[in-house]
Amino acid sequence: MTLSSWRMRIVAAAVAVLAAAAGARAADRVKFGLDWKAEAEYGGFYQALATGLYAKHGLDVTIEEGGPQVNHMMLLMAGRLDFNLAGGRAIEFAEKNLPFIAVAAIFQKSLSVLIAHPGQGNDSFAALTGKPIMIGADARVGWWRFLAAKFGYDDSQIRPYTFNLGPFLANPKAIQEGYASSEPYLIRQKTGIEPVVLPLSAAGYQGYANIIETSDKLVRERPDIVQRFVDASIEGWYSYLFGDPQPANRLIMQANPEMPPDLLKFGRDTLIARGIVDSGDAKTLGIGAMTDARWQAFYHSMVAVGVYPPGIDLSKAYTTRFVDKRVGMEMKW
Repeated sequence: MTLSSWRMRIVAAAVAVLAAAAGARAADRVKFGLDWKAEAEYGGFYQALATGLYAKHGLDVTIEEGGPQVNHMMLLMAGRLDFNLAGGRAIEFAEKNLPFIAVAAIFQKSLSVLIAHPGQGNDSFAALTGKPIMIGADARVGWWRFLAAKFGYDDSQIRPYTFNLGPFLANPKAIQEGYASSEPYLIRQKTGIEPVVLPLSAAGYQGYANIIETSDKLVRERPDIVQRFVDASIEGWYSYLFGDPQPANRLIMQANPEMPPDLLKFGRDTLIARGIVDSGDAKTLGIGAMTDARWQAFYHSMVAVGVYPPGIDLSKAYTTRFVDKRVGMEMKW
């Protein structure tokens, strides 16, 4: 055998060893925090986990539930989470010069609603002016300011919302915040009545929701992990909404035993019927879509009502680098 032949064999063997090592490489571990307990609103993420989509993208993902006593934003800042799911805090990152950024917006519309009893004359946002409304602290410094400016609400109307339906059920005049995918179902189950549901999106509120956030550091040092996590999550959402949702539902009920199958079905049906995930820019750019025009419009609408000051550099709040690529759209068909 010639020296050249030996060299070729050595090179071939080295290539084989490297290929085997690459195939055996452990998946990248990712910790992802939700902003509430497991429910249909997070179905796509659980679907990506249950059906192996995260694993297919080389990720070993742990989903951490949220809740009233859990501050996942602090855990993200402390480096104990790689990704976090939240509402519209990304502009606050830019305002306060914090090194975190939005990389995908799963919900094109907010699920937040105001809920009232039927037959009480509370069938529109305009009709609620001057009436007591139960809302939480986050809403008070966010979308409440938008509604107040548009419909003439005043902070004197605000009553504390404790995430308990008891006060609402006990008072036919009561009005409270809620989510279109849960409270209407629970009210109907307990009372048999169909409540009045007023979606924020119908009032012109333009904020994205279920926004995936991560650190500038991860975007800078491991953009491949960010891209793979976003892509797999998007595919999980297409699978959950347009395929068989049972793999995700089983994981959700394991994580949150208080979640009944009927409520899961109602939640998913609401996401589909109201176009919460697959609407607007997502129809052409894919789930998770974000655009400069939409961010600018939302920001300026909130500046106008005093939520944010003018002059914030929005380029520090979000990036469209990882979305708008039509990933997974073929799964709809």
